[in-house]
Amino acid sequence: MHSGSRKNATYTAFREVGRVIRTVQLLRYLSDAPLRRRVTAATNKVESFNRFSQWIGFGNRGVIADNDPVEQGKAMKFNALLTNAVIFHNALDIAEIVRQLLEEGWEIDPEDLAQISPYLTEHINRFGEYSTHELGIQPEAYDPRLDVDFTVFRGDAPTSESYSPAA
Repeated sequence: MHSGSRKNATYTAFREVGRVIRTVQLLRYLSDAPLRRRVTAATNKVESFNRFSQWIGFGNRGVIADNDPVEQGKAMKFNALLTNAVIFHNALDIAEIVRQLLEEGWEIDPEDLAQISPYLTEHINRFGEYSTHELGIQPEAYDPRLDVDFTVFRGDAPTSESYSPAA
C-alpha cells in the first residue's frame, strides 16, 4: 500500500478530505474580515522577519555555497542565532527607552507600542569593527516587565474556539 498511489482508496479519501478542509478554510477566510486581518498581520510579521534575517546574513550575498548538508544546516542555524540575538538586543533597547519615557512622565499607549518592530537595522554597522573585550562582563539581570497596560489587546486575541479542529 503506497500512499502516493492514485489507485489507493485511502489516498483518494484523504485527498478529498484535504480538499474539503481547504475549501472550508478558504470560505471562512473570504467571509471573515477579522480573520483576514489576523492572517495578513501574521504574514507580514513572518515576511519582515525573513527580510531581517536575510539582511543579517549578508555574507556571500546570503548564498550558502557549500554543498554539504551539515555545513548548510550550520550556516542556517548560525544565521538564525545571530538574527534572534539582534532581535533580543533591539527588544531590550526598546524596553529601556519605554522605561525612560515612563520615568519622564510620558504616557505610553499600548497600541503605539504594538507598532514598534524589533527588526531595526539603522543602528547596526554590519561592516564596522567589533570588539570582544566586553564578552566577559556579566550583564545586569533582564527585567521583562513594562508598566504598560496591554489588556486592551486581550479582547482581540483569537481563542481556541475561533478555530475549527481543521485549522
